[in-house]
Amino acid sequence: MKLRELIRHLERHGCERLREGGNHTVYVNRAKQKSTAVPRHREINDFLARKICQDLEVPKP
Repeated sequence: MKLRELIRHLERHGCERLREGGNHTVYVNRAKQKSTAVPRHREINDFLARKICQDLEVPKP
């Protein structure tokens, strides 16, 4: 999965960028009070994409 697609999916489900780190971006789902780090790579493997969605309590892509 491309990083751009994952970001769009997260934002469609109410998540927003909280801050930028060195190699990661932290996204937060304020409605569920959850946050997680999203690595800034061009490609995100499916396992990691599902884990990020699970951490933020949004539907899997």
